[in-house]
Formats: sequence, C-alpha cells, structure tokens
Amino acid sequence: MMFRTIHGYRRAFRMAGEGPALLLLHGIGDNSSTWTEIIPHLAKNYTVIAPDLLGHGRSDKPRADYSVAAYANGMRDLLSTLGVENVTVVGHSLGGGVAMQFAYQFPQMVDRLILVSAGGVTKDVHPLLRLASVPIANEALKLLRIPGAMPLVQLVGSALSSLHGTSLRPGAILHDTPDLVRVLSALPDPTAYEAYLRTLRAVVDWRGQVVTMLDRCYLTENLPVQLIWGDQDSVIPVSHAHLAHAAMPDSRLDIFRGAGHFPFRDDPMHFLEVVEDFLSSTRPLVYDEARWRQMLISGVGESVITGSAATRMAVLDAMGSDERSAT
Repeated sequence: MMFRTIHGYRRAFRMAGEGPALLLLHGIGDNSSTWTEIIPHLAKNYTVIAPDLLGHGRSDKPRADYSVAAYANGMRDLLSTLGVENVTVVGHSLGGGVAMQFAYQFPQMVDRLILVSAGGVTKDVHPLLRLASVPIANEALKLLRIPGAMPLVQLVGSALSSLHGTSLRPGAILHDTPDLVRVLSALPDPTAYEAYLRTLRAVVDWRGQVVTMLDRCYLTENLPVQLIWGDQDSVIPVSHAHLAHAAMPDSRLDIFRGAGHFPFRDDPMHFLEVVEDFLSSTRPLVYDEARWRQMLISGVGESVITGSAATRMAVLDAMGSDERSAT
C-alpha cells in the first residue's frame, strides 16, 4: 500500500509494475484488495494502480461528496500526483460507473475503457442494495456481522426480488449474496459505514439505480471499450451488458458462463486472458478535441436514452433466445 494526501485527505492505493498504466477501480463497499489475485500478473507488463476510493478501505472517510463525478475528480487528482497522464481504466460495479464518468470528464487521459459488471446502465440492481438504501433499514444491516445471518439474507433477497418484479433469477441471487455479505459485513467502524451509505444513496434508491450512462455512451465511438459480465450476475443483470454493448459502437463483449457479479474473482485466469487479449489487440485512443466537440454537437437520439421498443428488441436479439426467454 502507498499513500498520498490530496486536498487534506489521505488516499490509499496499491501500485506495482512498469509500462502503460492501468487504473483498477473497485465497487461500492469494497477496496483495492479485491484485485490482489490479478495485480501480480498484470504488473508484469503494466503499471497497475489500484486505489481505495475515498470512504473505502484505508483511504480517509470524511463527510464529503461521494458522487461518481467526485470520485472521477479524485482519480484525476491522484493520477496527477503520480505523474500519470494516460490510463486504461478498469472499473467494477460502482467503479465501472466512475470509469465511465472519468472517461466523460477527462477524455484526453483515457487510453481504453474496461467495464466489469458496471453500474449505471439501467435501474435493475440486487434487492439487498435497494433495501440498504432505505433509511429505516440501515440499522438492520449491522446484523449482517452476526454469524449465521447469511441464510436470512438469502431469504430476504429472494423475497424482495419477487416483490419488485425484477428480471433477476433466484439462483443468481444466491450466487452473489455471499460476496455482498462479505462487503457489507467488512465495514469496520461507524465512519466507514456512514461513508458507504453516502456512496450508496448517491447511486441507488428503493426503486433501483438512479444514475445512467446511456445518454453519453455515444461519446465512446472511437474509444476501445471492453464489457465483461457474469451470466449469473444478480447485482447488475447480464441484460445490462447487452444494452451497454448495443449503445457503445464497436465495444467488445465477454460473457463469463457460471460467473456472478465478481467475474475476476470467480475465474481470475479467464479474466486475465480476455483483458490481456483486449489490451494487446487494441491501440490506445488518440484524443482529438475537434472530433469530441463534433460528437457533442451531433448528440444522440432520445430513443437510445429512453430505450424505445425497437432498441429493446435489438438488444434482446443480440442476447439470444435463452436470455430473451429469461428477461
């Protein structure tokens, strides 16, 4: 672990290797240790930077702005202190939303974008996270630290899925619940817990995700983008991967069979294989300010943002008959 103090707050991060820079962004409630299995392999050819986002891990946990925009600013500032001008950004879950926001705010710094079970595509999200965003349920989350609580959490997750009528499959919900419990039960103190809740409420409410990236996906037109998802993901269903793939021209989609919300933990060797293939087979984006300006002027059609019937059918066709029948 290394540390930098920026704007008066200490930020923790892991850094290893030499070569082109990779920025690994973890999900909500998690920390940089989630990447420990893959960092040594990537560090053979790349400079790997894996921060603990503010409010997470060993970084400070102030009463502050925990929006995805603020996280993107924080990453820009951290990279600036390290003298890193360009990165390939790898974002998991919430980190995927931060990665997209970073690419939007600082396009001149982004070589490539790798989104792993990324948040912010559409509203569906694991029922446990919806419940956690409700103020009256916050105290109940502390019970997750009690041994033997997992069966109850699994039961609540399945029940909430039925109540809210989501497209999540019961088997998938049980697949991801242990990792969610790991993340929630690892919150070490009241300060970390409050930071977690502030972050969660910035992106999720009882109805699901409140932040979407669909309205700006067209800006990735010339950016190499890879989407990695588990087909058993109950936190952010695999249908989101197909929708994002349809909204991002020329993006690459890798679906991990039998994997849940943490494909890099479920199958780290396969994850390394597809990521390293993507990195070696694509060239970093050469930022063109004039082209970026023209894309902003041209904009995107409303049907892409709202998800017209034609758009939804195109996504279902891309998913195939098995996914279509499950959705």
